[in-house]
Amino acid sequence: MKARTRLIFTAICFSAFSSAAQVICEIDKHQYTPTLVPKGQIHVDSEAAQIIQNTLATFEGNVVIKTPTSTIKTESATVQENGKIISADGDVEYTDELLKVNSVGVEVNTPLKLLQMASTNYKLSTVNGRGGAELLSVSEEKGVLLEDVSFTTCPVGGEDWKIHASEISIKKGRPYGVAKNTAFYVGSVPVFYMPYFAFPITTERQTGFLFPEIGSSSSTGVEYEQPFYWNIAPNIDTTISTRFMTNRGVQLKNEWRYLFPKHAGELHLEYLPNDIDRQVDKSRYFYRFTHKGKLSDSWSIVADISDLSDDNYIVDLGSQFYNQADTHLYRQLGVNYYSQNLDFTMTIRDFATLGQVSSNYRALPEAKLNYSSALSDYLSFDVKSELAYFENANPDFANAVRFHIEPSLTVPYQKPWGELFAQFSVLHTRYQQDLPANNTILEEDVDRTLGQARLFGSLIFERPSFVAGSQHTITLEPKAQYLYTSFEDQSNIGLYDTTELLTSFSNIFRGQEFTGLDRINDNNQITLGLTTRLIDTNNREVLVASIGQIIYLESAKLQDSLRSDDRSAIAAELDWEVNQNWFLHSDIQVSNETDKVERSSFSTEYRFGPEKLVQVNHRYIRELSNEEINQVGISASWPISKRWHWVGRWYKDLDRSRTAESFFGLEYESCCWALRLVAQRGLATRFNNDGVRDLNEFDSSIALQFVFKGIGSNGNSRSKIDTLQQGLFGYRQPFVLN
Repeated sequence: MKARTRLIFTAICFSAFSSAAQVICEIDKHQYTPTLVPKGQIHVDSEAAQIIQNTLATFEGNVVIKTPTSTIKTESATVQENGKIISADGDVEYTDELLKVNSVGVEVNTPLKLLQMASTNYKLSTVNGRGGAELLSVSEEKGVLLEDVSFTTCPVGGEDWKIHASEISIKKGRPYGVAKNTAFYVGSVPVFYMPYFAFPITTERQTGFLFPEIGSSSSTGVEYEQPFYWNIAPNIDTTISTRFMTNRGVQLKNEWRYLFPKHAGELHLEYLPNDIDRQVDKSRYFYRFTHKGKLSDSWSIVADISDLSDDNYIVDLGSQFYNQADTHLYRQLGVNYYSQNLDFTMTIRDFATLGQVSSNYRALPEAKLNYSSALSDYLSFDVKSELAYFENANPDFANAVRFHIEPSLTVPYQKPWGELFAQFSVLHTRYQQDLPANNTILEEDVDRTLGQARLFGSLIFERPSFVAGSQHTITLEPKAQYLYTSFEDQSNIGLYDTTELLTSFSNIFRGQEFTGLDRINDNNQITLGLTTRLIDTNNREVLVASIGQIIYLESAKLQDSLRSDDRSAIAAELDWEVNQNWFLHSDIQVSNETDKVERSSFSTEYRFGPEKLVQVNHRYIRELSNEEINQVGISASWPISKRWHWVGRWYKDLDRSRTAESFFGLEYESCCWALRLVAQRGLATRFNNDGVRDLNEFDSSIALQFVFKGIGSNGNSRSKIDTLQQGLFGYRQPFVLN
């Protein structure tokens, strides 16, 4: 058994990604409320005053000087030249829309629009930060200028990190500040020095270098990725990254984004021109383009197109869009039309396949037109139609044009206590198949016409009841369906978009055992089901349980759906919010013939608090691609203390008696910084030279991340549960309402 280990170290300063714990910090942003003072005037309150008209005024005792844009509080102040020059000494507090400053002295020159303060302590209004400066000046021309200045987001007495610069300037209206001769300190230890850098002071996007990512793995070697962000326009931007890998070379990555009033999209490009770790096919690439847009109130377009150079690209180089278990990259381009009675879609659908998998059909294109009209309160007419061309790159597979039309008459009757509807349909499909030379079964021209009748009814019984000491409403909802579909031999038709459906509770009332149209099974059957709900006084479903089964009145004639029993598997589902902390979900299918479980899943979660939970999962499939799936897993999120938090996840393959995936995360967080350590191990699922996945190779990785909270971050926290959503098996809350 092979194993590969990856070590990743990432340092993020002034990150937009906040830490995950809810640690309460003492620092607050400075809030300023402008005073109602007429432009060009000042207002002064004090306990004593001495005034020489239009020349000099001296104020003593609890002095408050208000201008249209600022407020000064001090013990003594002088106003000269009828308010043009204001000066104050001693313990001075100055506030405006940009900052709040405590100083030993302040001087305001109104004609020059200049304010200067010495030996200051300040708080910024636009970000959660504070610091000190030997000299602070505010002018209309230069904005805020601080000399011999420090900055931190940590509370007083807890400066775990800070920056010290010879100068920091913040211009009004500019979304970033500039620092010169800057040293970054962790505690009292200087970590690095930068002669110049710009930092954000608002949430506006800005052009500039982003913080790099540094890592190491057996696949890429030591790697360094440096992104550069270019804010081209308010609605267009791009991120250009250069990724240096000692084992593979230099990779270029590019992300473009655009946003218009009716259109939005993204283009992602990755290119490795010369992979030095490979003997052949050294050039490797990946791209993905997505677009959504409205052409009018009724017309819209959508695109999602991806491709890559080789089967192991995602395994070797990673991807933010696909995981290692994927075998197909979907490509589609479509146009849609919607109106009250008519909807139309036309889609070009293709796949990029990974590994040795069966060749898939492309739809070039597939057009669907549906029409619906209510003829009266109790009669409606519907027509579903489709025209598609299916093409396969494998010359041993047939290509085909398929046309399908399905008119239906429906008699609906719905009341609060239940519903009843009857539906009568004609399903006509025509195929023109371009057959390969070795074909002995399929036919070139095939017409298939089927008749279908459906009668469905359900009732809703409900009664108030006390459950666990609380008022609830309990419902009992029996439902039944009779379905008849005529038979035609379909062995002369190829399989273009058809696969077998699962026998779940949501599927047994569909009456169709296959997706697509290439196989439509004959039916003469009755489906019985029962659902019960528990609804609280807020009209919330706290429990939904369902069970159902199909009773076959005749044996199937279609070759693809032959069965030896007169009943389907029993399908049952359960969603239960036991209380505010405990959730449970389960579904199961039990074979009527063998009385054995064919498929089942179980998930239960207990929440001890907002970020404290334990979830247990089990999944079982008796047969899937000639293999049995039997897996159990546990996920947990648990605060160890106020500042320490642990998350973990572990899955075991019971059929192979081995751990399939494990994940461990530990985090420490203070008010102004956080440290995260993540270790995980899982299947690499690499393809061999024959295009078959190696299920005995594992990847291991260790990641260490520093987060310094402050400029560019609002200081709020994400939930620890976000960490559980990473990896091969993601976190999901089990309780889902029907």
